[in-house]
Order: sequence, then structure tokens, then C-alpha cells
Amino acid sequence: MQTPTPAIADEQILALLSQEHTAERGFRLLMQAYQERLYWQIRRLVTDHEDANDVLQNSLIKVYRNIGQFEGKSKLFTWLYRIATNEAISFMQQKKRRFSASLDEEGSRVSSQLEADPYFDGDELQIRLQEALDKLPEKQRIVFNLRYYDEMGYREMSDVLGTSEEPSKLLTTMR
Repeated sequence: MQTPTPAIADEQILALLSQEHTAERGFRLLMQAYQERLYWQIRRLVTDHEDANDVLQNSLIKVYRNIGQFEGKSKLFTWLYRIATNEAISFMQQKKRRFSASLDEEGSRVSSQLEADPYFDGDELQIRLQEALDKLPEKQRIVFNLRYYDEMGYREMSDVLGTSEEPSKLLTTMR
């Protein structure tokens, strides 16, 4: 079976989700279409596989409970991305409050975590890049990930982050 184009798939998914008797099927299709992309967005922010899975699960639960609030003013993926990004931010803030550590300790923790992670297949350069990204302020790290890993334009990033399209505003303001 051929996969429909995203616009058609989104419309079909939303139609299925809007009906009580087809909502479960619609949610399975939504997960099939977007789960992996959301996982990698979250993973780049929280770095740990298990943490990323937890945040993804929380994000998908939030999507399922709030799909009726999707107004269609943006693409479905943009809305999903925003939920996942906000969940990742909340997770990181909670984790930071529980475990406050110096930047050096945090960098070596990230390095050790990635090297021990069976799902990470990067090289030394990728580990160093992740360590450098983890030292950036949270908002800058998110914008970097959206721009360079997900190749989002400024308009789509502003939709995801709920801020101005102006590049300098993307780095300093998020709702």
C-alpha cells in the first residue's frame, strides 16, 4: 500500500480522530506518521534514549487528550512538534532542578551517557558536538536543532516556538 501525501494523510488522520468510533485508528496512523520524527526531536534535546521515550510517551498522551483543540491554523506536524518540544523543555527543567551540576560535570555526563547508549551510533565528533550543544542556553539549543537537524525555516520555527519569525527573536523569546 502506498503512503498518501502528508496533507492528505493529515486530513485523513484528523477526520478519523474526530469520530469516537475511529479515534483509535486515527491515533495509530498519527503515531505511524510522526512518532519517529518526534522521537528524534526530543532525543536531540534530552540526549538519553530512555528519557526521550518517556517524553515522547507523555507528548503522545497530551496529543491524544488535546487533539480536539487543534485548530488547523498550522500544519499538524507543527502542532505536534510544539507539544513535543514543550514536553522536552519541561522535562529538562525538572531534571535540572533535581540534579544541579556544573557545566563540566554535565558535559562529561552527556559524553558518558552517549557512549554507553546502545542506540547511539555516532563518532567522537558527534559526541563533542552534543556536549557543545548541551552548554548552550536551552532556547538557542532548540533553535539550533530545529534549524540544522530538522532544516526548518524561520516561519515554521516561529510557529513551533510561538514567537516572532525574526531570527534574533527566535533565540530570545518563547511562549
